[in-house]
Amino acid sequence: MDTTRHGLSAAAVITARPSPDGSVGVDFSVTGGAPTHRASGWLYGMTEDASAPPDRFFHDLRFRALRAGGAQLDSPGGWVSGRYDRRWRATRAQLLRARALGGEFVLLLHDLWGADGHPIARFPGDDGDWADYDDFLTRVVADVRATRAPVRWDLWNEPDLAAFWNRPRAQYLQLWRRTHRRVRAEFPAHAVVGPSTAGVPTTGPGWWTRFLDFACAHDVVPDVVSWHALPGDPVATAAAADASLAARGVRRPCQINEYGAADEQHPAGGAWYVARLERAGVDGLRANWAAGGDLHDDLAGLLVRDASGRHRPRGEWWVYRFYGTQTGVTASVFPGADHDAFATKTVGSAKVLVGGRTTGDVVVGLHRLDTTSGIVVDDRVRVLVERIPHNGGAAVDGPVTVRDAVVTLTDHGTTVHLPHHAAEDAFTITLLPAR
Repeated sequence: MDTTRHGLSAAAVITARPSPDGSVGVDFSVTGGAPTHRASGWLYGMTEDASAPPDRFFHDLRFRALRAGGAQLDSPGGWVSGRYDRRWRATRAQLLRARALGGEFVLLLHDLWGADGHPIARFPGDDGDWADYDDFLTRVVADVRATRAPVRWDLWNEPDLAAFWNRPRAQYLQLWRRTHRRVRAEFPAHAVVGPSTAGVPTTGPGWWTRFLDFACAHDVVPDVVSWHALPGDPVATAAAADASLAARGVRRPCQINEYGAADEQHPAGGAWYVARLERAGVDGLRANWAAGGDLHDDLAGLLVRDASGRHRPRGEWWVYRFYGTQTGVTASVFPGADHDAFATKTVGSAKVLVGGRTTGDVVVGLHRLDTTSGIVVDDRVRVLVERIPHNGGAAVDGPVTVRDAVVTLTDHGTTVHLPHHAAEDAFTITLLPAR
């Protein structure tokens, strides 16, 4: 997964200037690189044997990454409970399918160990004994090598929460150092991801900076620096991560490998996170709040199943589908106080995805359409506005047309009004040649 900073994070595209409340501005004359769809990653979401959901639900979203390790299979399960094999079989199947679909795979060691929230009696390094953990790593290393597929090694999930690491911080730091060095020796080309904290980065004293100080002192800084936003603003937390790394003379790509709290997982929330991740210039993997078998299905809750078991998309799936159609180059967006957008232009069309956190009409100003190609005809352009409904979380057949009209431009631009009456709904704007 490409974790470099680009796209809307380019200096030529991002500015800090906000639009007034209830409005968003797009300047098509200021562009960045080609979209990489950095927000299209997921935590779990494939069946245990990786046979479902069908390929089209991934391809239509320009799927980029899956993060998994057999969580919740057997309770308790994993190495610590003598039930490693089932979790590894699921992990292997999901790894190979993710690669076949063109995505990266982030391997969750804590789930293979069995520290997935179920109470366990033993953690790596208890009483200073690392022998069992070393045996565990030997097994995982051999199993990964046998797949002949690259993975990204996420060494432990949310070590700042007792639900996942119920031991002293010093013991975790030893685990980090031992595991980082082992992975680096076994797989020099594989990336190490971490610390994947529940808490967000900070620049002051605390868990985050103490981890960075330890990692720098022992030369075990992760290749990809990661944390969670549940909830959280990727723009603010990425800035804190960059500042805390820079203070130590370190530069690393960043990844928010769980984003979107359960009550944010709807079209408006998904669109807002897409815009904020693109603005921050960090990759993201959407969180998964399902349990049991549902964790291993339904593309992290973007899909539902009907009475016959057939997968159907929820409203938020259509957000990522529209996002997947955004090609060409990115355009500059000035966010409002509660709304943000991701905009692109290519020959023959321009597209804007709008999400937010409050209701109320949103005014989207579209500027410098004279810098687009194949869209403006005789100073006119076709404006297609669609609403992506949440529908209470039930299946959604597709976006709903709000407006489809040819408009005459004023000063090479136009204004679009979005009736954002349902807080969970998102909107899309597509600009096409006038009929």
